Amino acid sequence: MPQAVQDATLALDRDRFLRTMLRELTGALQDVVGLDEAEGFISVVGQHIGEEIEAGYRLALDVRSLDREQVSAVLVDLKRRIQGDFYVIEQNEERIVLGNRTCPFGDKVLGRPALCMMTSNVFGVIAAENLGYARVVLEETIARGDAGCRVIVQLRPSEDAGADPESREYFRS
Repeated sequence: MPQAVQDATLALDRDRFLRTMLRELTGALQDVVGLDEAEGFISVVGQHIGEEIEAGYRLALDVRSLDREQVSAVLVDLKRRIQGDFYVIEQNEERIVLGNRTCPFGDKVLGRPALCMMTSNVFGVIAAENLGYARVVLEETIARGDAGCRVIVQLRPSEDAGADPESREYFRS
């Protein structure tokens, strides 16, 4: 007798479905409008999500704004909550440098560097809203084939900020 459909062993659940859908949507954007434009679309979504997450942490911590150490802890914690594995490499008045061993999008991020705009925008919005300014550099990313991610969040403007096309600036709204 054939196996019942609901008893079939199948790698399908809500998380896998949503990550696959996001991967395919991002891939379609990258293919249709190009990587730069796809990153722009993802950036808009990331900004809105960053604003919502930032407000949620301030409310949960019962503070008007986060200090640098709290910002750093929030960046790591939010990624932990969505199954990323971010950690602080370095933190000082000038910058926060983070590493990552596991992308929240899992293997669905491979070949979809536009998805990294979620990280850039969420990190940039949280840092800028609380510390006044952020410039995020995605130095290494799993999406581009690196073994892990290395993300630099600069906390002070510099003369060469616009010289790096891989960086994005964020300002307090």
